[in-house]
Amino acid sequence: MAKESIKSREVKRERLVLKFAEKRKALKEAGDYIAMQKLPKNASPVRLHNRCKLTGRPKGYMRLFGISRINFREMANKGLIPGVKKASW
Repeated sequence: MAKESIKSREVKRERLVLKFAEKRKALKEAGDYIAMQKLPKNASPVRLHNRCKLTGRPKGYMRLFGISRINFREMANKGLIPGVKKASW
């Protein structure tokens, strides 16, 4: 389980990216890279990292479900994810 501070830092980055998205786009189209450098570092979408919504785990993230592979497996086995069942052949 990730620390709460790391999870909240990631949420803060997401908010900053959304806040400066239009400004970044306008500056990039104008070719004003010096003004782009004056924006906050965390306003860049490259700095975002996908994390599990339940545990905050950064690796093994399943984009379609928004959770880690470990939580996905547990939830699928319990039948908590609609339309997903264990494959058997």
